[in-house]
This record gives sequence, structure tokens and C-alpha cells, in this order.
Amino acid sequence: MIRSKQRRFLSLYEPIHDRFERFCRARVYGEMEYTDLMNETLLVAYSKFDSLKSDGAFLSFLFSISVRILANDHRKMKPERLPSQEELHSISGNTFSETDLEINLLHQALSCLGEEQRECIILFEISGFSIREIAEIQEVSESAVKQRLKRGRDQLTRILTFESAYKTGEEMI
Repeated sequence: MIRSKQRRFLSLYEPIHDRFERFCRARVYGEMEYTDLMNETLLVAYSKFDSLKSDGAFLSFLFSISVRILANDHRKMKPERLPSQEELHSISGNTFSETDLEINLLHQALSCLGEEQRECIILFEISGFSIREIAEIQEVSESAVKQRLKRGRDQLTRILTFESAYKTGEEMI
């Protein structure tokens, strides 16, 4: 019985591992180790595996659990500020490429978005899910997903444009 549960769990998990890992990496950037989130999610998912109604909903099941784990973690911890680009440059012994700094800036900007918008953008832009899949995961309509994507992108543009202007000393109009 236990062996068959393990085999079924692994058979559902293996094909989606990469997508789930990308989601976790993007979702927790700078907050905690993504592997911690993955491991904790998989433990909870395995313990509640019997409650899964459809094999096709397994990835959504994992995302829901990981989002709840993060929400609980956020309630427990005080918010910590991510280091600025200058602070990253000044860390002794570490050299960061321009790409690393841009990725850090993007993740800082993502952290400024609301929970639903951030999750929606990560699922669509980073994890590669379709609008229909995101609607199923977030349990909303496709038009709500499109609206979250649009508003999230607009807000990211404003944040990154302001950050860019601030870094170069330009005035915002």
C-alpha cells in the first residue's frame, strides 16, 4: 500500500519537477532557500496525497501548498530588506555579474507586487504556464488572470523605471 502510494506520487511529481522548481526559485528569491520550500511542500503534499481528487491537478495541488507555506512563513517572520545593488557590490569576496544584479533587481521589484499579481507573473513569465492553467491554479477566471498580468506588468514597469531613473539621478516627471 505504502509502496504504491510512493510510486504514484513520484510518477506524478517527476514530469513536473522542473516547472515546480522554477516556481519555487522565483517565488522565494531572497527570502529563503527554494529547496527548503520544495522539501516542505513535498512533505505536506505526500501527507495529504490521499485528498488529491485528480492526477491532473497535482501541480496545482503543489502550488497551493507552497503558497500557503510561504504565507504562514511571512506571518511568522519580520520582513527583511533585500540588499541593494551597491550592498551586493560591496560584499567582500563575491563578484556579481551585471546579469546577477539585474535578476536581483527584478526579484526586488516582484516583491513589491501584491501576492496574486506576483504569483501570476511568476507562473506565466517564469514557469511558462498558460493563462488557462493559471486560472485553474489560482481558481479565478481567465480574464482575472489577464488583468493581474497587465496590472502586474504595469506596476513592474513603473517600479523598474523609477529605480532606473533613481540610480541615474534623473527626475521622474
